[in-house]
Amino acid sequence: MIKFTSNDFIKIIIEDIPLIDVRAPIEYEKGAFLNSVNLPIMNDEERHLVGICYKEKGNEEAVKLGHKLVSGEVKQIRIDAWVSQLEKYPESMIYCFRGGQRSQITQEWIFEATGKSVARLDGGYKAFRNYLINALEPSEQTSMPILLGGLTGAGKSKLLEKLDNSIDLEGIANHRGSSFGRFITPQPTQINFENNLAFALIKHKNKDHKYMILEDEGQHVGKCFIYKPLFEYFTSGKLVVLERPFEERLNATMNEYVIESQADYIKAFGQEQGLLEWSEYIKTSIDRIKSRLGGDWHKKVLEAFGDAFTRQSESGKSDLHKNWVGILLNEYYDPMYEHQLKKRDIDIVFRGNEKDTFEYLKYHCEINPRA
Repeated sequence: MIKFTSNDFIKIIIEDIPLIDVRAPIEYEKGAFLNSVNLPIMNDEERHLVGICYKEKGNEEAVKLGHKLVSGEVKQIRIDAWVSQLEKYPESMIYCFRGGQRSQITQEWIFEATGKSVARLDGGYKAFRNYLINALEPSEQTSMPILLGGLTGAGKSKLLEKLDNSIDLEGIANHRGSSFGRFITPQPTQINFENNLAFALIKHKNKDHKYMILEDEGQHVGKCFIYKPLFEYFTSGKLVVLERPFEERLNATMNEYVIESQADYIKAFGQEQGLLEWSEYIKTSIDRIKSRLGGDWHKKVLEAFGDAFTRQSESGKSDLHKNWVGILLNEYYDPMYEHQLKKRDIDIVFRGNEKDTFEYLKYHCEINPRA
């Protein structure tokens, strides 16, 4: 019997080793790991039937049923999928939930088909997941957090991309971190958000950075939330505020909220339907902040948006949306950020434009430009 196992989780993370997840699709969708592909040994229905058999008749009968369900052509198709993946990524490892029968049987079938031994994760998904959960503890962090703040449209995300010691929380959460921050592609599950954040923190730690640069976020980034002790660690850092003239911020916000967002919807749904879907998304986002915006300003923003959308449909010009985006910045985002900043007991160590802020971080936080 093949018993080639590995529990070298840090190597998997640092070297981006591909993983073959042989659990059922329903398990994979709830949570998996970066660089993993779901090539199940049993589909959801087969797993369900084997589970019932296990409860009623025990392990031996359940294993027999599993072999009966996954036999002949079905078995060959699944072996072919694993072999094809291994031909592309020979260093791949296999895992199931606990590193037990499913991954062991997969190993055996691959060996019978190819004569090659493939490593499986010792302890499977559960052991690796526990390792990643532990990596989210503040005690596991070895660098000092520095928060990068600033008004909406200041260019914080763009600057973070240039820093080799940054942790991109919005990128990991696939969300811009605001009421209008949803992307057309879904956010990861909470489990996957935690797993992916742990990957990023472990890679950061492995590089022995003295500082960790993060965007000044709330505990929730869209529907994803940061583990409270870790969030408290992040927000214990000093604050660097990125400043940018209003007109530049307006253009940057327009580019994100309107031009890029419309392009994503049009790509997904086609020109006409895409703009309609985008319009509903924006109106829903405006309604979501009604209580904080206030009734009068909520009405004005909706009216300005409706006017811009109608005129864009007639002229094809997206820059007509500047009016309502400008209102949001002036009457909602800017006052809210300044108010929250005043309420917080945080040390602001620097304020400046992008060039000066980059230079400050470069010389005071020992960073290198990202390659």
